[in-house]
Amino acid sequence: MLEFKDVSYRYYTKEGETIVLENLNFVLEHGEFISIVGPSGCGKSTILNLISGLLKACSGEVKLNGRTLNGISNKVGYMLQHDHLFEWRTIWQNIMLGLQVQKKVDAESKDYAKTLLERYNLAEFKDYYPRQLSGGMRQRVALIRTLVLKPDLLLLDEPFSALDYQNRLKLSDDVFNMIEREKKTAILVTHDIAESISLSDRVLVLSGRPSRVTKQVNTNLRSLGTPLKRRKAPAFQMWFNEIWQSMQNQ
Repeated sequence: MLEFKDVSYRYYTKEGETIVLENLNFVLEHGEFISIVGPSGCGKSTILNLISGLLKACSGEVKLNGRTLNGISNKVGYMLQHDHLFEWRTIWQNIMLGLQVQKKVDAESKDYAKTLLERYNLAEFKDYYPRQLSGGMRQRVALIRTLVLKPDLLLLDEPFSALDYQNRLKLSDDVFNMIEREKKTAILVTHDIAESISLSDRVLVLSGRPSRVTKQVNTNLRSLGTPLKRRKAPAFQMWFNEIWQSMQNQ
């Protein structure tokens, strides 16, 4: 579905040039869920911004479904660290916002939005305002707002980091189940190694700037079910240590 081929990106400031990514290569298959980890400032969020079309590579190619990405694609959905719900809009109005912007509001899209609300136990809150919901519920609303646009690829930029540990674990299960049920391909950026292993099929470890992929860990834990159950896998601690050691050796 997605291919990074010799992708480089540089930031330019008055002080000079900063090379963030240099000749970065990786692929993502349809239906796969991968996580990207690495040291702070290595360009994890830059990668998501390149995929979303918010940034353009200085060199190399980013391909989605075999086509070079040029600008923002409606095939890509982006879930950020903060939910960015509008406090003056109801939950229903927040969910419909993207459809309104893309001029896709019709009977079919409204029915799908209602189905998602019911499916993920938020239907009774559709007329509430964001301030009336918990942090975990707000993030589920944010994901539904993204899913209702029917993107092929979901980008998750540390969507659980603003929550306390207990709610973080619970929401990771909720988000994973939603992505699995809706049959979406996804990329998660996170600083949490345990989170990356428990959620994804494969973990990419990045080096410091200029970033490249230094290690790939295939977890293959889908048969164990939810992220919480995956954390009990016999190999879980081995993979954690492997990724941690790889990051420390950079």
